[in-house]
Amino acid sequence: MKRYLISFITVLAVLAVTRGAFAQEKETPGRNVLQQQENMRQRLQNMSEAEREKFMTDMQKRREKYMNMSEAEREKFRAEMQQRFSGRISLSREQQLKAISEIEQQVAKLKAAVLSIGDDDRGRFRDISEEERTKLREKMAKAARERMTAIRAIEQQIAKLRGPGRPQQSQQRPERLDRPQRQRPSRDTQSSGKRAPRFELKSFDGKTVSLSDYRGKIVVLEWFNMECPFSRYHHETKNTMAELAKKYKSKNVVWLAVNSTNHTTPKANKTFTEKHKLPFPILDDRSGKVGQAYGAKTTPHIFVINTRGRIVYDGAIDDSPLGKKKEGVVNYVDNVLAELTAGKAVSISNTKSYGCTIKYATK
Repeated sequence: MKRYLISFITVLAVLAVTRGAFAQEKETPGRNVLQQQENMRQRLQNMSEAEREKFMTDMQKRREKYMNMSEAEREKFRAEMQQRFSGRISLSREQQLKAISEIEQQVAKLKAAVLSIGDDDRGRFRDISEEERTKLREKMAKAARERMTAIRAIEQQIAKLRGPGRPQQSQQRPERLDRPQRQRPSRDTQSSGKRAPRFELKSFDGKTVSLSDYRGKIVVLEWFNMECPFSRYHHETKNTMAELAKKYKSKNVVWLAVNSTNHTTPKANKTFTEKHKLPFPILDDRSGKVGQAYGAKTTPHIFVINTRGRIVYDGAIDDSPLGKKKEGVVNYVDNVLAELTAGKAVSISNTKSYGCTIKYATK
């Protein structure tokens, strides 16, 4: 859309500059000649000395060429010039300005129609009710109609400005107005990966949290158990999780901890949250349904969900269980979030998680 607007504004600027020279207003032949002479005089005055000398040399060569033509060649030349320049713009100055004003209004309508439907609207059909889908389809159909109406109106006004006899500069077709180009997000950051299972859980402080609450955001799910030394290492020794959550909070990223340990208690989780001042909630999945839906195996086990609801990372927090590596530690999740928030493809989408095995409730 931006490329189209820039190209179109350029066209309008050219029209604004040239309309005075080509507008066919009701003038006498004498006035036309005088106007042409004045235009030429102004043009020469605005040239540098070198440009003026080159221009005069070119004009002399053309004059000599014309003088050496036969009468038949001169007649043919006149006919070609008449065909080339006559009828380029058949509108008066006022009519041209009116057409340009209409184009500007239609461009505004076109932009409004395009912006009325966001990328998230197109990707959320599976996450909404049938009634909401019907309303969204109607909204998208209306936007499409308004878009095409504006495009047709713009094309009509451009045709008026172009005039009946204007020669085409190139046989190559221009970029179509009804196909504005836009930069598409990388497939790896938007469309690949399986869809994240939907869930609704209560946090241990009593609030209800649904994955659909964060539609359009990047969501990090951390499987957690405060009894596990691997989880405690990243919350007590290194403070890895809280620091990452804070680092990306302003970049459309939400961090959620999930505890699927069957014997954990609300009090223990609330105490841990308060003690370590966690900047995110711990969700109660003691039934294990959400953990098993995601295939969470260990604590910690991290899943990163992109803005389209796709799992783009599944695995370990880093490559250094309990800090066994002293140098060159790779934090996989930090890298994934950096890539996603920069609009890049996720370079590593899967690693083997490490930690304590999740103690799911027995069926």
